[in-house]
Amino acid sequence: MTDQPQAPVEHPAPSDQGMTPALGAEAVAAYLRANPAFFAEHDELLVELHVPHQRGDSVSLVERQLKLLRDRNIEMRHRLSQLMDVARDNDRLFDKTRRLILDLLDANSLEEVVMAVEDSLRQEFKVPFVSLILFSDNATSVGRWVNSTEAQQAIGGLLCGGKTVSGSLRDHELDFLFGEEQRKEVGSSAVAVLNHQGLHGVLAIGSRDPQHYKSSVGTLFLGYIAEVLGRVVPRFTQTLRSVR
Repeated sequence: MTDQPQAPVEHPAPSDQGMTPALGAEAVAAYLRANPAFFAEHDELLVELHVPHQRGDSVSLVERQLKLLRDRNIEMRHRLSQLMDVARDNDRLFDKTRRLILDLLDANSLEEVVMAVEDSLRQEFKVPFVSLILFSDNATSVGRWVNSTEAQQAIGGLLCGGKTVSGSLRDHELDFLFGEEQRKEVGSSAVAVLNHQGLHGVLAIGSRDPQHYKSSVGTLFLGYIAEVLGRVVPRFTQTLRSVR
C-alpha cells in the first residue's frame, strides 16, 4: 500500500478565552505560603529559581530560608533577653517597694514615716533627689509642709487628675519640689500625688539624667508608695485641709 502524503494539520490560533490568566506576585506568594511543601514535591523547579544574594550572587532557596530563620531567631532571642532584663528589674523594684511599705506600716510616728521614705529611696532605690511635701494650713514640725494656696499656685498642673507623672518639669515646678539649688541638677523627675481622706501632698524623685524619667516610663511602684503614704500619714496628723 502506497503511503499517501498527509495534509498538514492546522492548529487553531489560541483565543483569549482559553489562555490562563497571568498570576501576580502576591497571588504566587499567597499560594506558596498556603502550600509550604510545594518545592519539596517539585524540587526540579529549584534548579530554575534565581534568588539573589545581598552581594548579587545566587544562592539556593534553602540557604536563603535558613538565613531568614537564623535572623529571626537572633531577633527573637534579643527580644527575649530584653524582656528578661525588664522582669529582673521589676522583681528588684518589687522587693524594695515591699520592704519600704512594711517599714511604713510598722512606723510609730510621722518622723519614722518621713525617714523611712527618704532613706529607702536614697539608699535602696539609689535616687539622688527625693522630696516629700504635705499640704496643710496647719503644719507640724516634722517633714516639709506648705499651705494649700502655695501648692496650688506652684504645681497646680501636676495635681490635676491625681495621676503620677514623669518627664521634664518646668523650672518653677522644680524649684517648689526640690529647691532652687537642687533644681539646677535635676534633669528629669517623677511625681506621685498623695490624695486620701483629706490628706494631700506629693512625693517627687529626680535624676540628673534627662532621659531617666521619660514621659513614657511607668510609675507603678512610685504610685504604690504614694498610696500607702496617703493611708499611713493621717494616723499621726490632724484632719488636713484639701487642696482646691
